[in-house]
Amino acid sequence: MRLGADDLAALARGAAVLGTGGGGDPHIGRLLAQQAVREYGPVEMVAVDDLPDDACVLPVAMMGAPTVMVEKLPSADQISVAVQTLARYVGKTPTHIACIEAGGVNSTVPVIAAAQLGLPLVDGDGMGRAFPELQMVLPTLAGIEATPMSIVDEKGNRGVFDTIDNPWAERLARSATVDMGCSAIVSLYAMTGTEIREAFVPGTLSQCLAIGHAIERAQQQHSDPVAAVVDQLGGRLLHVGKVVDVQRRTTTGFARGDAAIDGLDASLGRLLALHFQNEHLVAEIDGTAVATTPDLIIVLDTESGEPITTEALRYGHRVSVLAAPADERWHSPEGIELVGPRYFGYDLDPIRALETV
Repeated sequence: MRLGADDLAALARGAAVLGTGGGGDPHIGRLLAQQAVREYGPVEMVAVDDLPDDACVLPVAMMGAPTVMVEKLPSADQISVAVQTLARYVGKTPTHIACIEAGGVNSTVPVIAAAQLGLPLVDGDGMGRAFPELQMVLPTLAGIEATPMSIVDEKGNRGVFDTIDNPWAERLARSATVDMGCSAIVSLYAMTGTEIREAFVPGTLSQCLAIGHAIERAQQQHSDPVAAVVDQLGGRLLHVGKVVDVQRRTTTGFARGDAAIDGLDASLGRLLALHFQNEHLVAEIDGTAVATTPDLIIVLDTESGEPITTEALRYGHRVSVLAAPADERWHSPEGIELVGPRYFGYDLDPIRALETV
């Protein structure tokens, strides 16, 4: 399949759904990718199973606080420069570009790099969703090193980290990202085709397109777009209501905060609280947790079905909150240690999306 400019609205919309509130603004991601595809031509999308064993796959992403990304866009060449910087350091010629996470920006930044460099794009990602820290990917569980990794800002500063482990890559790159204005472009987790097949979630971009098109069809047919997303994800509706409070702050390179959603319709009389660090991590109804990381907690506009990121949540929004299952590898003991509620400071056992509480 080839991704053209007309495909990118659906891709960005679906990616923002899987992004669970993080991964960057889908509107910004779509505009940047459309500009690149119109300038350089469509991007070939390649299935994970079709990668040569010895492929050199370089993922690329935006790192930082989504609240900053809304106003601080990458420069035209920043994205491809990150890939080229890493390629030079490792001494290899890249054969493919990849997404390391699903998200409104981070599923479209690789499209930009692929278009600019004339390389195919892998139909998959390293999470099946978005997480806030760069070690929080399935390649980490597979023993794949995040570094060497490049980091590039919009002013032209660039660097390469080569760290002792993946948590140290997050720690050092986060500090550099804060110095770079709380957003930067990184290229990391260089992998072969064999490693991609072991460590990636296959078909993520195709799933993003399917979700995006399902929302668009529901809007055109005046049917329920929220139900369409629930069906696509095999998830469930947790709550419908109005946002009555949002507390949000940008600290240490993350957008952290909480939101309160007063119930409407079938949820009348109940209050849902969301807790997020770039992405939604815990959902509670009347003080009882009903969904947690690593499963997906998703906020959609109730009427349109459009995904709402954590930086875009506002008082008065009429929203629907969904839960959907994550890739099963995240529920391994190692996965829970890496991205479970306790890692983020919540004294909770994980609650699966389809679990009845």
